[in-house]
Amino acid sequence: MATKAYDNVKRQMGYCGIWCGSCVVGNGTLGELTKRYEELIRAYGVGDWGPEDLDYDSLVQGLESMQRIPPCSGCLMGGGRENCELRTCASKKELDSCSECRDIAVCEHGEILQHMRSGALKAGLLVNTEDVDRQQLIEKWAANLKAKWPCCILFGNCQ
Repeated sequence: MATKAYDNVKRQMGYCGIWCGSCVVGNGTLGELTKRYEELIRAYGVGDWGPEDLDYDSLVQGLESMQRIPPCSGCLMGGGRENCELRTCASKKELDSCSECRDIAVCEHGEILQHMRSGALKAGLLVNTEDVDRQQLIEKWAANLKAKWPCCILFGNCQ
């Protein structure tokens, strides 16, 4: 599942500059890891011998619940925030990114843009804030992501 989700978002960068491929929800990592944790907890019977101060039924229920969060399709394909002001504004101006905008210094959505970018960075997502070749940047970031996450999670092979 993670490979399919990642393939869907790996080339997308939102108007805000957030690279969808680096988002654990969008790229399928959250769903895949929670599934694996649940399987391991059950297979090893951790609830029978693990720390007594943990409610394993609630833990497994939480992991199952997280697995039901659908992977995001990315804002370029209709995912992300439903009524994103940045997407609407950039689309009207026929821009691929807010970083291309000449009015960025006086943008009425500047506070939202900064909030989204800072939140994304804090969560570990990769964010472009400059007017650069987006595909080259995505290729560089994808290589970094491949080194960060076990290849089996996102890339479908373990070689």
